[in-house]
Formats: sequence, structure tokens, C-alpha cells
Amino acid sequence: MTAQSLARWLATLGAVVLLVPGLASAAEVHVMISAGFYRVYEQLSPAFERASGHRLITTRGPSMGDSPEAIPTRLARGEAADVVILDGGSTDELAKRGLVRTGSKVDLARSQIGMVVRAGAAKPNIGSVEAFRKLLLAVKSVGYSDSGSGTYLSTMLFAKLGVADQVAGKSRKVRGPPSGEPVAAVVARGEVEIGFQQVSELIDVPGVTFVGAIPAELQPGFMFSGAITSAARQPDAAAALLRFLASPEAASTILKAGLTPVQEDSSHGH
Repeated sequence: MTAQSLARWLATLGAVVLLVPGLASAAEVHVMISAGFYRVYEQLSPAFERASGHRLITTRGPSMGDSPEAIPTRLARGEAADVVILDGGSTDELAKRGLVRTGSKVDLARSQIGMVVRAGAAKPNIGSVEAFRKLLLAVKSVGYSDSGSGTYLSTMLFAKLGVADQVAGKSRKVRGPPSGEPVAAVVARGEVEIGFQQVSELIDVPGVTFVGAIPAELQPGFMFSGAITSAARQPDAAAALLRFLASPEAASTILKAGLTPVQEDSSHGH
């Protein structure tokens, strides 16, 4: 987005914010967000704050898993949040548990699982399902996240490929931010040979080579989504943030982060 188009967009957003009841007064909006969409949010949130006058207070954690930092765990123990941004399947689970408002879910971007090797290592072929399967059997060690992508790999994909037993003994589950790190950082130190995570979480980590996305037919079809929590104190401001992040103006930032904007994803119908 050019500075000019951003300025125009902010002027429009400012007008929209003022026209929506309850949004004219500045609010503190508590956001819980997982790593996959964080870079997009980090880049766009200052523009939202400037245009709306609201202040975003951000807490990070995985979309799922048993970490005390995981967003479902945080919500269940009553941590304050107006809006959550995380894996779409996890958003649906939170709705079932009554932790987010039914019908408040907004899809923000489609995400793929990708793979990295240490910088300088040969770039393996993962262009076909068979090549990918052979690589999993051949490598000495595998790293994956403790959130959505790692859960999919460890509980579904490896079994589907018939390599679950062979991979289990050489796998390492990596705890993500805030107290942990991206899987790619573990690969960069040479502690595991190949690492998997959402593409958006791999592409800017130093010390690794991004090999590519795993084959299309093995992708789980992940979506990052936002939803308003059941305990939201600022539901109007939370809804305005989600509209902003889902707007066409956010698309270029989403693409740069290794994600696919929902508007451009014609294969995804509601």
C-alpha cells in the first residue's frame, strides 16, 4: 500500500469509526493473537490506532495446545480479551465452548504450512507427495510447532503418509512465542534438520532457507480468523478492528507476510 492510498484509507476509516455508534470515544481494546497472523497485525495496528483513537493492548499465545500461554487456556482462566485472532478451527472450538460470540467470526487470511532447512544446506525436493514422504523418512530430525500446524502434522499428516512411527522418535515439538521461538530458529541453530510451520512464521527468520510450501494436496486449508469474545468490554471497537484487518486495503500487507487475502482466494466460499 502506498503512503497516499494508506492516508486515503485512514481518512475513510476515521469517518467510518465516527459514524458507528459507540466508537467515537477512545477505548482500550484487548487483543489475543497467535503467531501466524502477528506480523500483519503488527504492521497494520498503528494505522488502526491512529484512525480510531483506540489503543490496542496485545497478548500473544498459540492457537491451541497445552501451553499455559495458549489462547484457549488464557480465556478459560478469565484473562481479559475483547477480540481473538487465531487459527480458524480454534475459533470454532472457542465458539462451541461459549468463549467467543457465535456469529462474530471474520476470516482474515488463508495460510499454508511450509518447510525450512538450515542456511547452506541442500534444498530438498518436496514437490510431490512421494518426494515429501521420502524426505520425512530420510532426515535425521524434524521440528514442528506446538500450535495449529504442528498439531496437524503430528496427529494427522504423518499418519496419513504412513510415517508416524518412523517420524515420532526423531521429532521435536517447539514451543512458540511469547516464551518460546519460531521453529525456524531451532533449524537455524542446527538442532533439527528440517522444520515446519505456517509460511508466514518461516519466511523472515535468519539462518534458514525457505524450501517452500508442502504439497497442495497435503495442506490442511488453514485460515486465520478473528472473533469477539463473550466477555468483551469493547465489542464495537473489536468489530471495527476485525473489519479493518479484513478490508481490501490490508491485502498487500497480508500477501507480503506469506498469507493469502480472503478476497483473492476464490476457492474459498462461505
